[in-house]
Amino acid sequence: MGECEDAEEYRCWEELLPDALGLIFRNLPLQEVLTVLPRVCKSWGRVVAGPYCWQEIDIEEWSQQQSKPEQIGRMVELLVGRSGGSCRRISVSGLPCDPLLSFIGDHARALRALEIPRSEISDSIVETVAPRLSNVTFLDISSCTKIGARALEAFGKHCKSLVGLRRVMHPIDLVDKECQHDEAHAIACSMPKLRHLEMGYMLITTEAVAEILGQCRELKFLDLRGCWAVDDKFLRERHPGLRVLGPRVEDCYENSYWEECSDYSDDDSSIYSWEFMDDADGYYTVGSDDEAIWDDGQGLENLEVRFYGGGFSESFAGFDWPPSP
Repeated sequence: MGECEDAEEYRCWEELLPDALGLIFRNLPLQEVLTVLPRVCKSWGRVVAGPYCWQEIDIEEWSQQQSKPEQIGRMVELLVGRSGGSCRRISVSGLPCDPLLSFIGDHARALRALEIPRSEISDSIVETVAPRLSNVTFLDISSCTKIGARALEAFGKHCKSLVGLRRVMHPIDLVDKECQHDEAHAIACSMPKLRHLEMGYMLITTEAVAEILGQCRELKFLDLRGCWAVDDKFLRERHPGLRVLGPRVEDCYENSYWEECSDYSDDDSSIYSWEFMDDADGYYTVGSDDEAIWDDGQGLENLEVRFYGGGFSESFAGFDWPPSP
């Protein structure tokens, strides 16, 4: 790096605040953030190892491509742990077990957006963890087939500021169900501040939706794609200011769902190897042969860590740039 020059327009990179460095590092490929930046200098290594780069974590696309649940578990524990409790958004598909949701609840209590579609979580763990997620304003529990009205009621009871809910199902998820009126009732009774609600393909009727609209008076957008038993004309007449999508909207939801799930591979080379990055003196030291990890093209290209401004609308989620931890 060299020494700083005396002129005022010059300044040492290592003197930049960690928040500023984190803002700069977000423009770099993740592979470089994890393997190159820590070797530049100790201050940059501490930024990468600390929470500054991990206040918003989006690994949904990567997690959809994993065939082994333990890979997702390791990744969630690694990144959430590195966030140091400052994580504001987590997006991961297919949490494989209840303990991972409990881990998130213990280590991400500042969370504003929790997006965990297709996760194998239960009503009982949601009832246990929901009190620790009181800051959540947006929730995505689409295609979480092991939870129902109990979980929705728990989220609504403890997430008092919840304004966005995505509970989109896949038709195959509902083969053994007759209806989901109990879930609609739980939403109506426990989530009065909702402004954005997605209920695509849920087994509900016009009466169930009317109950939600009667209780959630701030609702602005309602996604009813695939809810064939709902009379959308009736809803539009009774609630002219409400934006309603569906139920009769042609989309490729089913095809895209299975296309995403069809690329799974049993090749162990797709597993990220984290052993090459060891914590030492508060920053990462990287081995001399680390580049070989990326040579097979299986590295972290599919892992995306987004910062503020992506995903769910900030006007709903209340995102802002948090102070330095």
